[in-house]
Amino acid sequence: MSVSVVVFDLGNVLITWDRALLFGQLIGDPDELNYFLDNVFTLEANQALDRGMPLPEVTARIAAAHPEHADTINELASRWRETLGGPIEESVTILRELKARQVPLYALSNWGADTFGMIQHEFDFLEEFDGLVISGREGVIKPEAEIFAIMCERHGFEPADAVFIDDSAANISAAEALGFDSLLFRSAGELREQLLERGLLV
Repeated sequence: MSVSVVVFDLGNVLITWDRALLFGQLIGDPDELNYFLDNVFTLEANQALDRGMPLPEVTARIAAAHPEHADTINELASRWRETLGGPIEESVTILRELKARQVPLYALSNWGADTFGMIQHEFDFLEEFDGLVISGREGVIKPEAEIFAIMCERHGFEPADAVFIDDSAANISAAEALGFDSLLFRSAGELREQLLERGLLV
């Protein structure tokens, strides 16, 4: 397969994201923290953000459903940025090397519209992308086929033209089914080797 385009996920591929970075500061007991993440601010609850629901509405809904945790969840509205760590520097280096080789680069990320707006200008490497598709702006999320179609149609390439990089096995399976050359992200070192094999890096 000959590919000429690279599509990156953002969270935990280029930027560290972990709910525990914030809530671990607020909940000292590890068992209580695990309960909170498994039952209160779950990954499923976070999908409402990814689909475009504003952050204040998401936190209000969760707080109403779990009033005993309202004080904790309400911290999210003003401290969401603390769920992010820094850039994954080795991945950013790969991104910049691809850009230097004039490889077309796109981002396809499950991310809230308003929360992405908070950080879009904070990470300068986002300027390397030729286009970004952010789920919260589109109202659909990975692994739904529609968001992959939006990416391809908007930016004028076919799935078979592209390498897709994501840390979610479900997203990788969906992309493979659509014809993308899909790489499950585990480490930047492994990603570098995979891109070298495809002739995208030297």
